[in-house]
Amino acid sequence: MTSIGEAAPERSATNDAAADVLRGHVRDIQDWPQPGVVFKDITPLLSSPAAFGVVIGAFADVARERGATTIAGIEARGFLLAAPVADRVGARLVPIRKKGKLPGPTRGATYDLEYGTATIEIHADAVGPGERVLLIDDVLATGGTAAAAHGLLADAGADVVGLAVLMELSFLAGRERLGAVDIVTLLTI
Repeated sequence: MTSIGEAAPERSATNDAAADVLRGHVRDIQDWPQPGVVFKDITPLLSSPAAFGVVIGAFADVARERGATTIAGIEARGFLLAAPVADRVGARLVPIRKKGKLPGPTRGATYDLEYGTATIEIHADAVGPGERVLLIDDVLATGGTAAAAHGLLADAGADVVGLAVLMELSFLAGRERLGAVDIVTLLTI
């Protein structure tokens, strides 16, 4: 449960490179989407094939190390990260979407936000017992979305082998909402 941004003897050169890339390819947008919020914009990362490749490589290493057979990405920026990881490691891809965005039968989880509630969904047949799922998103903030996504996958019988995120906003204590979930963070802020 160590962050790549933290000192740890097991850090690899790939992980150090991913943390360095993120420091140089994420910009802060003040007061977006509302006053007082500092949004972590990853579009500079996405616009650099070399930088993007470094972080996808780091996530692919995590997926391989944990024997992931399925990669699940949380809407919307998690999709951008999960899809190339799934392709690189030869795993299935499962999108976790906002309510009402998936066709056919779905399973949903509702969770609390600062200003209300939200619901995310997966297809009812998206995962099953025995699948080893790595959950991917861009930012771990308060942990509500990640906890709901983890619950959806686990309730379907999947073995969630971890949550991998580009950045963890440690001051929001999202890790605490996730209990025993193994979290890999490329950069802790």
